Amino acid sequence: MRGMIDCHIHTARCGHAFGSVAEMVAAAESLGLAAVALTEHLPLPSGLDPAGEYAMGADEIGEYAREVLEVAADSSIDVILAAEADWIPSRAAECEAIRNRAHEAGIHVLLGSVHFLDDWAFDDPSLVSRWDENEVLSVWERYFDEWCLAAASGYFDVMAHPDLVKKFGHVPLADLSDIYQRAAEAAASSGVMIEVSTAGLRKPIGELYPGTDLLAAFANAGVPATTSSDSHAPFEVGYRLNEAVHAMHEAGYRRVGLPLGGGEVRWYDL
Repeated sequence: MRGMIDCHIHTARCGHAFGSVAEMVAAAESLGLAAVALTEHLPLPSGLDPAGEYAMGADEIGEYAREVLEVAADSSIDVILAAEADWIPSRAAECEAIRNRAHEAGIHVLLGSVHFLDDWAFDDPSLVSRWDENEVLSVWERYFDEWCLAAASGYFDVMAHPDLVKKFGHVPLADLSDIYQRAAEAAASSGVMIEVSTAGLRKPIGELYPGTDLLAAFANAGVPATTSSDSHAPFEVGYRLNEAVHAMHEAGYRRVGLPLGGGEVRWYDL
């Protein structure tokens, strides 16, 4: 796995993962990865995470940043301080305040994610029954409406797991090419990267995020990409990254990027 990068890694701070920053980085070092980005979930607006199961607490941002930087200073590989931030338009002011706190703490690389449609965390296994209350294509259209706004917003360096909406296997029996083209155009318009995530291989859908057709749309639109595991435990770090690299190559990509913040990217040949 030498030369590969894992640009999406969580720790126990988020409430639904296991392992410390040091343990995650040690796992990456043991695999011989070239670089990793620690991307803990930023706090959510009030009321969306009452049990503390989705993200780190608001009082942990600075401590998290210091922990990553301390581990990075002693690591044999490149370790990037980053975070994952939710796109929730109905709570835009609160989300902006959270992003600002992250920047103040020295976090200058942000992964953008859409996990919520209104108050529904549609990828939460405990809430999967709510899919039965919704028409699948409608959910997909709503999801990608929000995803495109997030991608074009300029707030994020990378858009995480682009087609997360398929996690539990709910995929509409419809031609999705227009949706995929719109997503590609939204990402291209702002220059945001997308990640090719192996996390989907561990979920019921059993495939990469994004799938083959969506990845091809991104490649054809010239959208840059990175690779990630979205690991939530040390043994998931670097998970099947070779398959992400193969999919990128098949789609036409010839390099993978590591976001460094401020629009700077370090490139690696595939």
